Amino acid sequence: MSTAYDPSGVPRPRQRPIDPLLSLPDHPSGEWAAPLVPPMSRVGHPRPARIADPYQQSQSPYPLVADPAAEPAVLKGHGRPRLFTLLIVLVLVLVAGWQAYRLDRIGNNNEQLAAVVTAERNKSVQLTDRTSRLEKQLAGVFNPEAISTAVLPSVFRVRAGDLTGTAFSIGDKAASGQANLLTNFHVVAAVWNAGNRKVSLERGKERVPATIIKINRSKDLALLRATKKIDGLAASTATVKPGQQIVVVGAPLGLDDTVTTGVVSAYRAEDTGPTIQFDAPINPGNSGGPVVNVNEQVLGVATAKAQDAEGIGLAIPIKTACDAFAGIC
Repeated sequence: MSTAYDPSGVPRPRQRPIDPLLSLPDHPSGEWAAPLVPPMSRVGHPRPARIADPYQQSQSPYPLVADPAAEPAVLKGHGRPRLFTLLIVLVLVLVAGWQAYRLDRIGNNNEQLAAVVTAERNKSVQLTDRTSRLEKQLAGVFNPEAISTAVLPSVFRVRAGDLTGTAFSIGDKAASGQANLLTNFHVVAAVWNAGNRKVSLERGKERVPATIIKINRSKDLALLRATKKIDGLAASTATVKPGQQIVVVGAPLGLDDTVTTGVVSAYRAEDTGPTIQFDAPINPGNSGGPVVNVNEQVLGVATAKAQDAEGIGLAIPIKTACDAFAGIC
């Protein structure tokens, strides 16, 4: 018997031919003959049978895949995203904790810095207070050079006819472009008595015209008005006491910008008016010059010196001059 092939190409034994008539249902033999060619239920490559045992896949011509439902969660890929998410959450928690720790450290550092700044500020305030106290103490230190530097620009030599004396600018009540100056009446008496009112203020090469405005014979005082702005000295309101150090500025014998120093020897309240006695050297020409204290304030107007004596100078208190010419100090 020859070998035949089925429709799928698989060899099988060839059967003996069957009479077609014998395959009819009403054949006398009563047999149903098998068809010559078995019917094909499906055209194509036959599906191999499923093998129950997964370990016998090698016996099948086709590889088998295990049941996906039987795979572990990690192998199916569902566990990996969860693990990755947990790792991210853990990292975020650690980062947040680190940031919170840093913020807490920064807050502590800020508090410490604020405390340091406050302490330094307190030290600065204390230093400022101490500096102020030292300045006040130094204000009481006698410094003739500093006093002279501040006072000299306000002091001039007065030329009234053939006489010379001294005058100084006082206060800041003069009109714009003008200045009020004090001097002794006996310095300008010759001009005044002659009916003239014009005098000249001199300092170095500078010349400033001035006019005699008012006089007080009994107090030996005269008020001049200059046609130029001159910084005025301040009048002292403190009580004059013996021992105070002073600077006297004037033009003795016509020598302008002359400075002498000394102390207040006495304050004498007499019937004719109070007088300041001092021991700073003065000479003719110092009349009308300012007697200044350590605070660069005017204590009095130098007026005279004792005849045939040394170290006895006399000055009119500045309060007397301010009262005599109200509104200038």
